Amino acid sequence: MDGLHSDIDEVVLSAEQIKSRVIELGLELEKDYQGKSPLFVGILRGAIMFLADITRACQLPLAVDFIAVASYGSSTRSSGVVRILKDLDEDLRGRHVILVEDILDTGLTLNYLIKNMRTRQPASLEICALLVKQGKQKVILEPRYQGFKVEDKFVVGYGLDYDERYRNLPYVGTLKPGIVEEELD
Repeated sequence: MDGLHSDIDEVVLSAEQIKSRVIELGLELEKDYQGKSPLFVGILRGAIMFLADITRACQLPLAVDFIAVASYGSSTRSSGVVRILKDLDEDLRGRHVILVEDILDTGLTLNYLIKNMRTRQPASLEICALLVKQGKQKVILEPRYQGFKVEDKFVVGYGLDYDERYRNLPYVGTLKPGIVEEELD
C-alpha cells in the first residue's frame, strides 16, 4: 500500500460492503418516497460521497441541496458548538426532507440541524446516516435510515476525514497509531 492507504491500520467497512448497503438503502428510500419528490440535504463536507451514491441508488424525482456546518475543525472530537457556514438554497416548507449525514457521533450537530430545519416547516424530516457510532451519543437520535453501526473508534474514508485528508478513500478505516495526535478529554 502507498500514499493514503499506507496510513490505514484497519479497514472497518470495505468499498463492497458500503456499495451493497447503499443500494439497499436506496431501494428502501425509493419505496418509502414513491410518488413524492424528496429533497436530499447533504451535510458538507463529509456526506458528499454518501450523498452522491445514495441519490444515484434512488430512482425518484428528487432534488439535492447542501448545508455546511462546523463543529470539529481539525479535531477528532465535536466541540458541541455548531456554526452554519453555508445555508440551504431550497425552501423546506411542505417538502419531504432527508438529511444525509456521514456519521452520527455525539448527535449534537445533527440535533441542532434537526431543530433548525423543523422551524422551516417541512412536510417530513428524516435522517439517513451512513454510520452510527455506538455508545458515543450525548443526544439520542435514531436515524430512520442507517447504513452501519460502528464501534467508538475514529474512522476515515468515504467522505470522512482527519484534518481534511482521507475523504477520497473508497472504504472506511482506522488510522495507524501516531497519525492522529492524542487529544485530551
